[in-house]
Amino acid sequence: MYKLSILRKRPTLPKAVPGKQRRRIATAVAGCVLVFGGTLAWLGSDLVGTAAGGPPALPPDIRPVRTVVAAENAEGEPVSLTGHIRARTEENLAFRIDGRMITRLVDVGQRVQPGDPIAQLDPQPQRDALRAAQAKLAAAEAAQHEAANNLERKQTLVQDGWATRVQFDAAQRAFLSAKAESDAAAAQVHQAEDQLGYTNLVADASGAVIAAGSEAGEVVRAGQMIVTVAHDDGNDAVFDVPASLMRQVSPDAIISISLTDDPSVHTEGQVREVAPQADPVTRSYRVKVGLTARPDAMRLGATVSGQTRMLSGSGVDLPATALTMADNKPALWVVDPASHQVSLRRVELERQDSSRIVVTRGIDGGELVVAAGVHSLRPGQKVRLTGDQP
Repeated sequence: MYKLSILRKRPTLPKAVPGKQRRRIATAVAGCVLVFGGTLAWLGSDLVGTAAGGPPALPPDIRPVRTVVAAENAEGEPVSLTGHIRARTEENLAFRIDGRMITRLVDVGQRVQPGDPIAQLDPQPQRDALRAAQAKLAAAEAAQHEAANNLERKQTLVQDGWATRVQFDAAQRAFLSAKAESDAAAAQVHQAEDQLGYTNLVADASGAVIAAGSEAGEVVRAGQMIVTVAHDDGNDAVFDVPASLMRQVSPDAIISISLTDDPSVHTEGQVREVAPQADPVTRSYRVKVGLTARPDAMRLGATVSGQTRMLSGSGVDLPATALTMADNKPALWVVDPASHQVSLRRVELERQDSSRIVVTRGIDGGELVVAAGVHSLRPGQKVRLTGDQP
C-alpha cells in the first residue's frame, strides 16, 4: 500500500512506481480532495443559513401548492353582457307613391304626435289625374242618364205594342253598360283622390325622429324611408347572447341594466323577445329585454351592461386551473388534510370555460383541492399548502 499524506507539499510516491501508474494515482487523489472540499462547503453554507435564522430548504419531494375548499353551488355564477338601448317599436315612414319631395317638416331629434305633417310631395301630377278621373265620371254619368231615359221609353213602347221585345232588351243592355262605366269612373275618382292624399306624409303615433333618409328636392320611390320614428310604447335593452349562455340563463330571470359609463344609472327588465335563429356571422342570438322604466340619462342608443345569474346547479364550482387529465379524462388532485399527501381523482364536469369548472361527480363539498401546481404532482406526494408553516 502506498502512503499518502495531506500536506502543504505534494504527496510523494515511491520511485519504483511507473510513470503511467503514478499519473492515475495522482488523479484519484485530486478527485478525493475535491469531493471532500465540496462536502465541507455545503455543510458550511447550511450551518451559516441556520445560524442567520433563515428557514432551512425544503426536501425536494415536498412541493408548495395553492388549494381551495370545494363548495357546492348555492346560486348560479354571475354573468354580464354589453348591449344598447332601443325603442320597442321603430317605424320607417315613407310615401306610398313615387314623386319629387318638395319639403320635409321634421328633423332628427324632433318629437311628433299623431297627425303631425312629416313631408310633402309635389301634388300637381296627382291633381291632374284627379281632374281627368272626374271628367270621365261626368261623361259616364251622362251616358248612364241617356241610357236610363231610352230604357224607360222602350218599356212604354213595348207595353203599347209599338216596339219589340228585342229592342227593349237592347236598351236595357245599354243602360247596364252605362251604369257599369259610371261605377268604374267613380272608383277611378276615388283612387285619384287617395293618390292626391298620399302626397302628404303624416305621423300615426307619438315618438321621436331618430333618422332621416331623404331631403327636400329629391325624387323618391314608393316605400323609400323618409324618417324613422321611435314610438313611445316602451324601450328594450338589446343583447347578442352566445348559444352556450342561452341554455344557462332562465328566461324569467330579472336582468339588471346599467349604463356602461355610469353604473349609478340603472334599471331592471325581463326578457321580452328571443330571436329564433342565430346570426349567420356571429352565431349569437338577439335578445330583447323589456325595461320596466327608462331613466332620462339612459338615452336611445346608449351602451349598457346587463347582469344576471346562471341557473344554479348541484355541482361543485372550482377554478379552471385545478383541472388536469388522467387517461384523457378530467381529474383533480385532492389533498389529505392529515398527511398532506395528494391523490388523483377522476371527475365528471357539467360545465367548463376559461375561468371556472363545475364538477358534478367525483368530489364532495369540503374537500381540499389543489388549484395551482397540478402538473408537477404525483400520487402520494407530500405537499405544503401556501401560507402553512413547514
